[in-house]
Amino acid sequence: MNQPLQHTTVLLDEAVRALVGEGVAPVGTFVDGTFGRGGHSRLILQQLGPQGRLVAFDKDTEAIQEAARIQDARFSIRHQGFSHLGELRPASVAGVLLDLGVSSPQIDSPERGFSFRFDGPLDMRMDTTRGQSVAEWLAQAQAPQIAEVIRDYGEERFAGPIAKAIVARRTQQGPITSTAELADIVAGAVKTREAGQNPATRTFQAFRIFINAELEELQQALEASLRVLQPGGKLVVISFHSLEDRIVKQFIARHSKEVFDRRAPFAQPTPMRLKALDRIKPGPAEVAANPRARSAVMRVAERTQVPA
Repeated sequence: MNQPLQHTTVLLDEAVRALVGEGVAPVGTFVDGTFGRGGHSRLILQQLGPQGRLVAFDKDTEAIQEAARIQDARFSIRHQGFSHLGELRPASVAGVLLDLGVSSPQIDSPERGFSFRFDGPLDMRMDTTRGQSVAEWLAQAQAPQIAEVIRDYGEERFAGPIAKAIVARRTQQGPITSTAELADIVAGAVKTREAGQNPATRTFQAFRIFINAELEELQQALEASLRVLQPGGKLVVISFHSLEDRIVKQFIARHSKEVFDRRAPFAQPTPMRLKALDRIKPGPAEVAANPRARSAVMRVAERTQVPA
């Protein structure tokens, strides 16, 4: 019988400590924007007091099924991406946690199509109930558009040759429908690659980010966090690649200073809305135990008291 795929939560203790603090059990409402397999959520619930509440979001139907196993009146799950964070009441949330990583069960399930390590359908959707799969998009996308996605979301210098190879293969043999097909095409188009990295790594990352609109959703969620966080509330974001981390870093920096309007020099400046608190990376022991943690970066900020 197949064993259920396991997931090791990255920066588990550090993230929950940054979110809810230490000492007295918090009583506010907290948000886990990416339930995944529930590692962060379960530990948050252990820390919360009886009056505390945890609202989780996730687009993955398998994550929703896992969340249904939590029998706790303080917990609720929404089958939505965390860009819907803004639907919560303004200034009603004591902490927001966004873990931007793909869960191990998603990566390790061939039928999800996230990994070139397994042959499976070329899907990559976080929510398999809606939207286009990568295979459906590649069946009609033109080479310039494919190249732009690979370059912008994968930071791949061979984006042009890969896109041309994909279109040529599609023209000659029909639609590309499996992860193995795509990985073979990319390998034939990429002439050199860093030692230890599969030639398809950047392309698979790019297509996954694009098909799920991950960066756009992150930007929406960060902006929404400013509306829903109460003064003193914490924003905790764990990123796994430079594109995500750059967005989070710049967002926190932009809102961690007063903004003066040069066109109105005597007007009151827009007050700072966030205070940057910390930047944390997994320690050597965690990386040794879970190599997928090696690229993780956690940034922590606090919602400031904004004058009425």
